[in-house]
This record gives sequence, C-alpha cells and structure tokens, in this order.
Amino acid sequence: MRAIRIHAFGGPEQLRYEEVPDPEPGPGQVRIAVRAAGVHLLDTALQRGAADELPFALPDLPLTPGREVAGVVERLGPGVDDEWLGRRVVAHLGLINAGYAELAVREAEALFALPDSLSYEAAIAMVGTGRMALGVLDVAAPAPDDVVLVTAAAGGIGTLLVQAAKNLGATVVAAAGGPDKVERSRALGADVAVDYDRPHWADEVRAALDGREVNVAFDSVGGTAGRAALELLSHGGQFVVYGWSSGTPTEFTSKDLHEKVLSLTHALGPRIVRLPGGLRALQERALAEAASGTLVPAVTAFPLRDAAAAHEALVTRGTVGKVVLINAEVAS
Repeated sequence: MRAIRIHAFGGPEQLRYEEVPDPEPGPGQVRIAVRAAGVHLLDTALQRGAADELPFALPDLPLTPGREVAGVVERLGPGVDDEWLGRRVVAHLGLINAGYAELAVREAEALFALPDSLSYEAAIAMVGTGRMALGVLDVAAPAPDDVVLVTAAAGGIGTLLVQAAKNLGATVVAAAGGPDKVERSRALGADVAVDYDRPHWADEVRAALDGREVNVAFDSVGGTAGRAALELLSHGGQFVVYGWSSGTPTEFTSKDLHEKVLSLTHALGPRIVRLPGGLRALQERALAEAASGTLVPAVTAFPLRDAAAAHEALVTRGTVGKVVLINAEVAS
C-alpha cells in the first residue's frame, strides 16, 4: 500500500508518500480500506518534532501519522463478526496510529458503522473534532439566553460550536481570521461576525451587541485574541479554554477573575473524558447529529499524496473546518 511516512523531523517536506507493507489485522481487529483520514494540529507538531507541543514523548522514526480514518472494512482478524466485512465505518485511532495510509487496522469494538447518508469526510470531522466540540459545549453548558463568543469560529471545532450554540437558541458572536472566514461564520448562523485580525475587533463586538454583553467565551486561540475575548466577558461570565493555536495561552490573573466574578474552565482532557458515557458517547452523538443534518461540519480536503500541502495550509491558517486527506486511488 501507499502511505505517508516521516523519516526525519522537520518541515512539511518530511512527509513522504511511499510504498510500505500492508498491515495485517490481529485478533479482534479489522483492516479498513481508507477513503479519508483526518489531519490534526498535533500531527503538524509531530512532523516538526516539537516535543513541547505534544501530550506524549516523541516516537521512534520512521512512522506514519494519523488519528482518524473512514472507509470500508475489507479484511477481518480472528474472532471478528462477519457482519463487519464490507461495512462503511469510521474510527479514531488514538494519538499516533498510521491513519495517513491506504489501509489501517483497528479493533472492531472501536468502529462506528456509517449510514449511507453520511460522507467519509463528514464522519472524519465528527469522530474526533465533533466529539471535542460537543464535549466542550457540555462542559460549559451555555443557556439559550446567553451571548456566546467563539474565537477561531471558522475552525473545525469553532464551526460546530457556532452551529450548536445557535441550535440552543443563544446569541452567537463569531470571531475569525480574515474576511472570507468571517463571511463563512456568518453563513453558519452567527448573529455577529468579526475579523479578529483587525486591531479593534472587540469594540466592533460591543457596538454590534448594543448594550448586551458576552456571557460565555469559547477560546482556542489564546494570545492577544484570547485576552480580548476575556475582557469582553460580562460580570459572572465564563471563559472556556480548549487550546491556544497562537502558541501562547491567554494570560490572566486571579485579580481578573475576582474583579468580574469570572469563572475559567479548561475544557480539555479529564473534563471531557469524565462526562457521562465518556468519549464513545460523545462520538456517537456527534456522528448522529451530522447524519441528521443538525450539525454540518466544514471540511478542507487534500489528496493523501499531498499531506505536506495539507500541513502547510493548516499551520498558516489557510483552511476552513476540519482538514481531511482523501485517498483518490480508491473508488468510493
């Protein structure tokens, strides 16, 4: 099979599209003919060998990155029910488990069967990014009468948070980077959409809200944008952190929290895992909401062989929604 391999840490050019041995499913496992694979910011940190940005130790090389795959089950390992053979499925593979490939192996118990109405690309977006969006939303628990601010509103999680908050009945303020992404956020249903690359975007939000204030701020950008979002919060507001793509977490002090009676929630890791039903329940919900059309994930797709271009576009903010690699060599 063909796969993306990393032989040395460095720039995107280290992602090589090459021939490797086919993986074989072991007991309880299946082999999936991959139609689509997910790309994550952690994959770009792994490619660079940025140990300080990873939640795990740098692995030995060479390796094939990739956390999520969707495709068709084409081989069964010992002990797997025959009903899985030929089924359309999606699976989260874990932190590093060779998803950038034409074939992938996963335990049958980790699979989700896909309805024909749900595309492989949408399934990829929901099994990882979608579960995170719903988890972040559950941790924060915004109310229908809240004013909700979402930074990176055109990102994979941001696009889903905008839709989910609107579905709750909340007033949604979307902050995105650049005019095109602002328009995309507005098209998703945001009541207010602003460009956080502009120096006075927070003043634009205040003017647009006309006396109302932000009650809940979801932030994955950090840095100056995250700080501006924090300062937009009303007394008693909630600041929800689920990342810092700027490279710098939002700075705050206990005085900031005390003066405006703010609460700060770090909606990552244990907070989400401890939700009722854990990650599996979040994945099931996310896939069901996409299948029903309640949530529509945004996707930017690249051919598998162009994984380097996908990484470059992701880190330079040239993508919208979830980045997905498509295996164009295999018919759908």
